[in-house]
Amino acid sequence: MNIIEAENVTKTYTIGDRQISVLDNISLVVSTAEFLVVEGSSGSGKTTLLSLLSGLDKPTTGRVFIEETDITDTSEDDLAPLRNEMIGFVFQAFHLVPSLTAVENVMFPAELRHDPQAFEKAQNLLGRVGLDRRGTNFPHQLSGGEMQRVAMCRALINNPKIIFADEPTGNLDSENGKAILDLLLEFHRERQSTLVLVTHNAEIARMADRMIVLHDGRIIQEVRDDHQRTA
Repeated sequence: MNIIEAENVTKTYTIGDRQISVLDNISLVVSTAEFLVVEGSSGSGKTTLLSLLSGLDKPTTGRVFIEETDITDTSEDDLAPLRNEMIGFVFQAFHLVPSLTAVENVMFPAELRHDPQAFEKAQNLLGRVGLDRRGTNFPHQLSGGEMQRVAMCRALINNPKIIFADEPTGNLDSENGKAILDLLLEFHRERQSTLVLVTHNAEIARMADRMIVLHDGRIIQEVRDDHQRTA
């Protein structure tokens, strides 16, 4: 079964009298429980593609579906609860709320759902990433690796069906990067969640079920099961 589908998606921006094309007529299907890597040079459209697939942004033309529901023209008010319940986001920038403690940052998505077990779930997740004693610390009291682990726990607390990760290890050293990746893959396997990950790391890409390569807003290559083809 397919969980995400993009049909002939384009994204353009108008700057002054210039029109800049970021994505050019992309069609893509992502299966339930698939681990998909999106690769490409800077400016190729990777982050924009994730934003469109997740409903954070809307395409200029084309359609995007999540679980066969067309989200292209869905209002932000209707999209927000869908994203909170179905989707987890992990970005290179941590986007933690500075006035909240680590455990409060993790709890936040669950509290939006009025989950009575929000605190317990947050504590358990922090324990899994070795931060059980750091729950009362604020983001400015944490290292970069610790902040990314908090952001990861926040993304996972609602047990999302889909995880979007945009260069989640890009700002981390190799040890912290490995810890973040291990947790993502562990969650993906345990919960059979769909994982869509942007990375430049060839080692990570080799772990995926499939990899697509973007160039100038187009899919130019796809690799699946060690068989390569050019789009």
